[in-house]
Amino acid sequence: MIFIEWPDTDAYFNLAAEEYIFQQLDKNQDYALLWQNRNAVIVGKHQNTIEEINQDFVEEHDIQVVRRQSGGGAVYHDLGNLNYTFIINTQTSLYDFKELSLPIVHALQRLGAQVEFTGRNDLVLDGKKISGAAQMIKQGRLLHHGTLLFHSNLEMLGKVLVAKPAKIESKGIKSVRSRVTNMRDYVPDISIDQFKSTFVQTLAEEHDITRYELSAADRAAISALAAEKYSTWDWNYGQSPEYDVKKEYRFDGGGLSIYLKVNKGVIQSVRIFGDYFGAGEISDVEERLQSVTIREDAVKAALSGLEINDYIHGLDLDTLAHFIAV
Repeated sequence: MIFIEWPDTDAYFNLAAEEYIFQQLDKNQDYALLWQNRNAVIVGKHQNTIEEINQDFVEEHDIQVVRRQSGGGAVYHDLGNLNYTFIINTQTSLYDFKELSLPIVHALQRLGAQVEFTGRNDLVLDGKKISGAAQMIKQGRLLHHGTLLFHSNLEMLGKVLVAKPAKIESKGIKSVRSRVTNMRDYVPDISIDQFKSTFVQTLAEEHDITRYELSAADRAAISALAAEKYSTWDWNYGQSPEYDVKKEYRFDGGGLSIYLKVNKGVIQSVRIFGDYFGAGEISDVEERLQSVTIREDAVKAALSGLEINDYIHGLDLDTLAHFIAV
């Protein structure tokens, strides 16, 4: 396994670095990465950015907003938070968050933080979230990444992220702020530097670890990708959809927001957002629904042949068609 860390704290550069390593470095190798962002909101691939953040607050506090490659929900990063990434080859299209979180759990437990894996993709300490993870699977490669709250500014986190009522109700909590905590609140002496060394030590017990420094050529390519993609409005925000009907639905795999423009019972346009995971491009589903009568049987017919679970993990065709049409 190749271990890479770098000192940059610019979120545009760092998200580009992840993609570059995933796409361009030796695909016969597995990778473990550690990196940090200064104040930034990182939104999931399938989310409608403007609905996830307090835009005025973001602008007032010069917070970067960047869309990542993976699904899942929006997260706040600052220098009290450490990000980790695993990139491995896989023979499956299934998402296994627990297995890839184990090196993190073991390293933290060695430092006295008795964290546990829970729910879909979270690590908790005393019942409060200290880490969330997301995954992407593409052409036999899996990218698993997550956050680790050591001493993050939770006041800022609570103000910059917009908690959706449906998600709050489903989790039985009252705010973003109330369901997260910092590890320092429970293990006062824990530090990010301590964790880094313990993490590498933990990995080395199961893998041959080789350190790699990003070269000048790597950094130039990453900077170009950041400029062309990750720092652009088109990637990070895109066009918010016009719609007549908005439907929201929560299921075990996450949440969906579906925006429909309908004329005389026929779908004119549709956009699907959410904090779900999925390997396929959701535009495949959206395109199939253009000019379809908004009836359950018509929706099912239009989407027949698509494996819906590949696009929205945990959802099947019958459930999606019913949700859209009813």
